[in-house]
Amino acid sequence: MATVVDLITYPVKGCAGTSVDSTHLTPAGLAHDRSFMVVSVDGVYRTQRRDPRLALVRPTVSADGSRLTLASAEPESGHGALHLDVTTSAPRRDVDLFGATYRGIDQGDEAAAWLTDLLGTPSRLVRVPPEHDRKTDGLTPGTSGYADSSAVHVLSRASLAHLHTRMAERGAPPLAMDRFRPNIVIDSLPEGCQGEDWGAEPHAEDRIRRATIGAAELGYTKLAVRCAVTLVDQKAGARGGPEPLRTLAGYRRFSAGGVVFGAKFAVVRPGKLSVGDEVAVEEWGDAET
Repeated sequence: MATVVDLITYPVKGCAGTSVDSTHLTPAGLAHDRSFMVVSVDGVYRTQRRDPRLALVRPTVSADGSRLTLASAEPESGHGALHLDVTTSAPRRDVDLFGATYRGIDQGDEAAAWLTDLLGTPSRLVRVPPEHDRKTDGLTPGTSGYADSSAVHVLSRASLAHLHTRMAERGAPPLAMDRFRPNIVIDSLPEGCQGEDWGAEPHAEDRIRRATIGAAELGYTKLAVRCAVTLVDQKAGARGGPEPLRTLAGYRRFSAGGVVFGAKFAVVRPGKLSVGDEVAVEEWGDAET
């Protein structure tokens, strides 16, 4: 077994995450995760790949999802916090996510002006409509909001520590976990606990096929293929150099293309999750190569 040491939800796709002590895992992932998305005036999704300043947006959403606050990591620049009443009744519009067309509910001109000013490019904010019915791919069927693919991204501290060892061999300093934007971070069992301590094994998450955490159950979908978002310093909102992709390319190349780090999961059974929950693996498999 291993335990959950961090739970992070990202209310607005591409923006900063919020760590929580406990949350409800819905069919589409952690509560409110990627429920909102910043788009161009034409409805095309914005991403840190092209707009790294998205990382400077610190969103929080009320428990019932009715209120959204957008704060800036640069308050001295004059970007005060914006408090929004979330609308689910406004007209729907088409939005583009990786070339696929979905629907979004525009959250109004005030949100658009705030984001446009901070990002320096014309932008709008949309919310997933209640009737959103997206099907995600991978080994286990599922759904998600505006996430890149599957609902939940799992990463272990052991995998990050192993990456840091590899990077140190190149003379590169370690990176924060937030470069990889996981939802669930797992670690070894606390000292003194009994059980098989697979949490100390790098990339053990790649081999999980079914796991129970708290009241919820996850099913493996696929490995997480990494992109240029990992190059963005999440505190500065700017690219910070060639790592970690340079080092990952040396030992984590995927046969289907790209480099992989962490694993994606679909929600098989919703339920409450809390930091400290044990991760009980019900089924193991061979890691994809």
